[in-house]
Amino acid sequence: MPATLASRTRLLATGRSNKNDPNDATSVAVAALRFDGLRLVVPVGHVEVLRLLAKRNHDIGRHRNRLVSRMHSLVMELAAGGIAKEINASDVDRLLAEVTPATPVEQIRFDLMIDLLADIRRLDQQLKDSHRRIRHAVTASQTSLTEIYGIGPIIAATLIGYSGDIGRFANRDAYAAYNGTAPVEFSSAGRTVHRVSQRGNRQLNHALHMAALCQIRQTDSEGRGYFERRVAEGKTKREALRAMKRQTANRVYRHLVAR
Repeated sequence: MPATLASRTRLLATGRSNKNDPNDATSVAVAALRFDGLRLVVPVGHVEVLRLLAKRNHDIGRHRNRLVSRMHSLVMELAAGGIAKEINASDVDRLLAEVTPATPVEQIRFDLMIDLLADIRRLDQQLKDSHRRIRHAVTASQTSLTEIYGIGPIIAATLIGYSGDIGRFANRDAYAAYNGTAPVEFSSAGRTVHRVSQRGNRQLNHALHMAALCQIRQTDSEGRGYFERRVAEGKTKREALRAMKRQTANRVYRHLVAR
């Protein structure tokens, strides 16, 4: 039962949307009786496995990014110029071997870098294990999503897991509205414009964005050809990228339906 539907039922019945157990139970029962568009409760399947693995992989990556940012800060304070690229464990090892702390403050920074380096190495191993599990799970799902250029196991797991039951979307337009690749119409004083949607599932939107970028970056890909045609038609690069995301969402929808 969608929370918004239950809340509106309470509001129409009593004029207030106050939520407590008796009111909530009554509003849910009334809405379930009168509304025939509710989803049926079914056991979770392999889609939920992929969603959980994708979420775990995302959480590990975000945690590692925070630690790497902190490591960059300590490196800049300990060694002039720091490390002028993405930090990895071997780079920090070489830097630590070349630095000799001269003050108590530098010694603390040196020790904190050693601690952070151990944490980063642990997360790197967790990411490797996470990627391996996702590859096996995507293979077991027998999905055809990985046949789309720019979609590997990680993105495929995100798309399948966060899309859920694809049958709940009436068509590709409904799916595009859900993942935020469909523009939102605004009109005022007889003028109608379409703006970028900030709605929808942001995990799905990000996965589609990455898949579109992978296609655009490869000069021989079908997606790059589509992107260049839209630019030649007068679209800006941002507009062409959004159109590319929508095209990618349509292809993903077709593959999920055929799965």
